[in-house]
Amino acid sequence: MHEQVATIRLIVPTRDSHRLLGRLVASLQGQTLQHWQACFIDASSDGETPAWLEALCRRDSRFSWRPQEARFQGIFGAMNQGFSLAGPHDWLLFWGSDDWAADPEVFAEAQALLDRVLSDGQAPDLLVTSGRYFRLEPDGSQRPGRRTAFHWRHSYRRSLLLGSTPPHQATLIGPGARRREAVYRDGFRLSADLDYFLRLSRWPDLRVLRSEMELVHMGDGGISGQQTARRLAEVRRAYRDAFGPIWPLAYGLRYGQRLLSRFAPALP
Repeated sequence: MHEQVATIRLIVPTRDSHRLLGRLVASLQGQTLQHWQACFIDASSDGETPAWLEALCRRDSRFSWRPQEARFQGIFGAMNQGFSLAGPHDWLLFWGSDDWAADPEVFAEAQALLDRVLSDGQAPDLLVTSGRYFRLEPDGSQRPGRRTAFHWRHSYRRSLLLGSTPPHQATLIGPGARRREAVYRDGFRLSADLDYFLRLSRWPDLRVLRSEMELVHMGDGGISGQQTARRLAEVRRAYRDAFGPIWPLAYGLRYGQRLLSRFAPALP
């Protein structure tokens, strides 16, 4: 029997969000791949959410949870705590409380991709897939929105320069990437994921495995969409740090592509 050399480990920051987690949990428990792990990092929720998480973890040992430590601040701080928990064979995936798996086969497909390339001795550092946003209606229905994917332009760094970014909810971060960059940087409250992927681009030997599979569905309307001015400032800073004087090229192309995607059909 082939021995697994990669484990998908999901990290989910939470704060008083147990009412949102049922869809995420059900989508994980419905996966045909059984060997995954999910850890909730909870930021000072009231008693109801920790009790809900504790009951879930007792029922299913693949789930765990822990309080967010004081040295890790904010959502990306919770993700940094997740980085610190990763084992040597873990592939980290960061989701929000309102995200869920696109279908029951996606983890099995991702695992098969990783197992195949690892068995060939071609260990990638990132596995980049795609996702889709959904508007969650008051009646509980889900309206599909824009697809988010990484558009490849001959190389990883060039793709970033030309305005594309791996969607962090659809990107599995492998041991090789974490050896190069192991944290989201302080000072980024909303765009630390962009900054992280840009910092990785400085490593010319970085290996990126891409797949067109739609891994994750995401609730549309998080905090970043409510703090536009701060987000734009952080994006400018990340591009300046990565590309110096030519940063406006990446910045302009990023938002040009976002604008075009708004006019694309909701479903391919």
